[in-house]
Amino acid sequence: MLTEWSLGKKTEYVQTYSPNLLFPVPRTLGRDKINLGTSLPFTGVDIWNGFELSWLNSKGKPEIAIAEFQFPYSTTNIIESKSFKLYLNSFNQSKFNSFDEVRESLTRDLSNTAQGPVSVKIISFSEFNKQKISDFSGTNLDNLDIQIDTYQLDTNFLTSQGVQVEETLFSHLLKSNCMATGQPDWGSVLIRYKGPKIDHSGLLKYIISYRNHVGFAEHCTERMYCDIQQKCNPKCLTIDIRYTRRGGLDINPFRSNFETPTFTGRQARQ
Repeated sequence: MLTEWSLGKKTEYVQTYSPNLLFPVPRTLGRDKINLGTSLPFTGVDIWNGFELSWLNSKGKPEIAIAEFQFPYSTTNIIESKSFKLYLNSFNQSKFNSFDEVRESLTRDLSNTAQGPVSVKIISFSEFNKQKISDFSGTNLDNLDIQIDTYQLDTNFLTSQGVQVEETLFSHLLKSNCMATGQPDWGSVLIRYKGPKIDHSGLLKYIISYRNHVGFAEHCTERMYCDIQQKCNPKCLTIDIRYTRRGGLDINPFRSNFETPTFTGRQARQ
């Protein structure tokens, strides 16, 4: 049987339903590092998309599907991504009587591990062609001609002016590194805010300075939210990050103090 390293240990690919493969990571692991208490300055959700979900029906015939998982920001734990992948693989040779039974199993297991209500949507093969590709709208910071040699997180790049604005900015140049595996996490980030005008060049340099930063996707999103809030003092702020697919999973953390997510489709890189 093929093996790979998971959380520093050699792990077998299990192909029969095994909820115990899920590995919880306390959200406080990242929040404590940025001194977030129990009263959080944002609400939000982590939306995962699983593109490699398969199981056997009651007659042994394989079924395939895409799954969407929504983890509220308030769950006690996040799920380590490689354990999530291994867990989904464990459905491959297991029989389920219906799509509903698969969805109910996923909902139960993920909610138990996250210690909070997780919602699951199963998208069947017949619905695949309805899945759309979209991009952020707003001002693309990547067109700025900047010079930078800083690839460790640096909040000193973040500055703002007194003039009040309302704008949406985005960049596709985000990269950080997974805390568990060290593998690169590639992402696109949208910043929507109302308040003192943030210096665009400095904001792009700040985003690029994550390039060698180590942290889970959810932690990076919340750190970015808090850094911009503290350094630039916007009245309203949204951080919306779309990470690219790895191991058949992408993750899209969303944090805001004034709006809810409106996902219209995955990005081309996902």
